[in-house]
Amino acid sequence: MQLKPRLLSFYGDDFTGSTDAMEALTISGFKTVLFLEPPTKNLLDEQFPDVQCIGVAGTSRTMTPEQMEQDLTTLFTQIKELGAPINQYKICSTFDSSPSVGNIGKVLEIILKINDTQSFVPILAGVPPLARYTVFGNHFAKVKENVFRLDEHPVMSKHPITPMQEANLLKHLGKQTNLSIALMDITFMNNDDSNLANEVSRLVREEGAKGLLFDVTTDDDLTRIGELIWEGSEDEQQFVVGSSGIEYALTNYWNTKENMNSEYVNKKEGEQVEKEQVLIVSGSCSAITSDQIKYALDNGFTGLKVSPAKLMKSASYSEELLTKVIRMVDAGENVIVYSALGSEDSSIMDTREYLESIGVKPADSGQLLGVKFGELIKTTVERTSLKRIVIAGGDTSSYATLEMEIYALEMIKRVAPGAPLCKAYSNDPRFDGLEIALKGGQLGQVDYFTKVHQGSGVKV
Repeated sequence: MQLKPRLLSFYGDDFTGSTDAMEALTISGFKTVLFLEPPTKNLLDEQFPDVQCIGVAGTSRTMTPEQMEQDLTTLFTQIKELGAPINQYKICSTFDSSPSVGNIGKVLEIILKINDTQSFVPILAGVPPLARYTVFGNHFAKVKENVFRLDEHPVMSKHPITPMQEANLLKHLGKQTNLSIALMDITFMNNDDSNLANEVSRLVREEGAKGLLFDVTTDDDLTRIGELIWEGSEDEQQFVVGSSGIEYALTNYWNTKENMNSEYVNKKEGEQVEKEQVLIVSGSCSAITSDQIKYALDNGFTGLKVSPAKLMKSASYSEELLTKVIRMVDAGENVIVYSALGSEDSSIMDTREYLESIGVKPADSGQLLGVKFGELIKTTVERTSLKRIVIAGGDTSSYATLEMEIYALEMIKRVAPGAPLCKAYSNDPRFDGLEIALKGGQLGQVDYFTKVHQGSGVKV
């Protein structure tokens, strides 16, 4: 087998965002595997010799700046050592972050310390394929048929951990770091005669920019940004910060290059995905996920609403839930275990009050619930013939997946943009080949869960 050079390594700040990045690369023909921790060279050489893009799924979206300093310094060094010309810190396309949790400004500081010859860090939040746009530094996201500024977004403005109260990303980042962040605005991006490289040099040289945010509204914008990033990595390794817009930008550009098409692109027929019984667990409080749960319940799924507070504090409650789930799965039912229906669900306040009563920060709720859901999934898979699962909610997905005996994921089918169905790799035969979909709260059409059950979607 002729080995193809590695093109990109990325670290995702949560698991759903990481599968989103893997999907963007895979559908463009670039073989990608997502690991749960940085892979060793021996593992890559022996089991994944033809992988061109390597992802590492993480949980830094829920970390404090102090935790990020400690964990990401080591992780970024390990990722850099994988040898790809471009290394990405992959963020959510809704820029989930705050000064105290998931601080993206802190990430910029860590990158510039580790890669000390890099003069600035490109920052890209917009993803037109996911209806995420940045205009004059202000970020927008589509919900159903309407596009909202993030500070007016029906989900992100009410996020329980990192509510978005400022849509201007320059101002938002200004609360997270003292580094100078400049903007490549839409008037420059829309000027076909403009020279991005020259303007970047000016912003870095004259304005002292250490981070450079790009406006983006179209695929053409992405292609120009992809060219700039790729050419900037030709002389030395470069770190970038961004959503899956980075993946779409790079693959857009790579697919315009004849030598890239012949040498790198790996178009193939995907695996056949059939109808399969499914277990869904949801820790999301998004209105979009709420609608998806209701649709599934109206179309033959069985629902079990749980109390996160009781699940966290009562072993007997957890055991009773496990017994119910296993009985339903053995009976052939498609089961949804969920903690909330929307951001106004009373369980959210109950959980917050319980955590405060035991001295735990509300920001840790995703981890605590995710661990419990992960234990539930793992034991259910071990004791039944279940072969397909879905985890909804970014933080829930991250921590629940870590509880299972899985070391890597590879996309097998696109169900909805940003939320693909994947195949798991594990040293345990029961988990090796398990099909798993990780869905962020805001992603997917209303019939997403039924599509996963039916195995419908676009093969890769």
